[in-house]
Amino acid sequence: MPTPHRPHYGRVFLTFARNSLIRDMTFRTNFIFQCISSVSWTLMNIGFYMIIFQFTRSIGADTGWEKYHFYIFLATTWLINSLVQAFFMPNAEEFSELIRTGGLDFALLKPIDTQFLISFRRIDWSALSNFFVGLALLFWAVYRLMTDPVNPMTFSLLAAFLYVFYIGCGALIMYSLMICLSATSVWLGRNQTLYNFWFYITNFSRYPMEIYQRSWGWSLWGLFTFAIPVLVVVNVPARILARPLDPRAWWEVPLAVYALFATVISLAASRWIFKKSLGAYRSASS
Repeated sequence: MPTPHRPHYGRVFLTFARNSLIRDMTFRTNFIFQCISSVSWTLMNIGFYMIIFQFTRSIGADTGWEKYHFYIFLATTWLINSLVQAFFMPNAEEFSELIRTGGLDFALLKPIDTQFLISFRRIDWSALSNFFVGLALLFWAVYRLMTDPVNPMTFSLLAAFLYVFYIGCGALIMYSLMICLSATSVWLGRNQTLYNFWFYITNFSRYPMEIYQRSWGWSLWGLFTFAIPVLVVVNVPARILARPLDPRAWWEVPLAVYALFATVISLAASRWIFKKSLGAYRSASS
């Protein structure tokens, strides 16, 4: 009996990427305006924080997040968010439509993993414009810290490698949360409110976790570190590269280990929820 042919997932992904780019380039003016809109929003954010640092030296007392350290944090936020918005967000938003129109039936018939097909079938290339703005801000902030005449930062290849590694971990945690929310479309039909909930939740990842370590903020810190681990998404890679505290805090290494654990658990949980949702799915033709 012949062995069924297994698809080459790398080639399939590149095909999806090429087709998405062709689609975007078909409407070039719209693509350019989307890039301009995204970059404009990002530049306004930089201007906002430049105004803030005219009145304070750091974000939070004794946190170490001074101007250029925080710019590394900000750049890390945009790097992760742009990856999520480019590769995962367009597909998660269309999942409920596939269920409503019966398009999921055709996806289930394809000789390829359904979650992979649902997750990567479309790429929003314009969302990557913020990725390059984030890179530019990152290099500028690192350069300013390395050339600081008082306390220059020492560049480390290990820190750079771990930074890139945890950028990937952060994107995977965000992807896992998005898949969990989109999978609920099987039970709810339309879940636009849950996508709004995703934006509300991920807003907490845009700030250093130290700002929550006061009074009742500890409850938010615990919730978004251990139950929904969005606080480790940006904080861990940004701390590795920026090193806002010298000497480092004792909890930074355990936090980095936990971030790796949270990534694995998040991916496993999202896979389980997605499989459960497919098990509950009833064909549009039934």
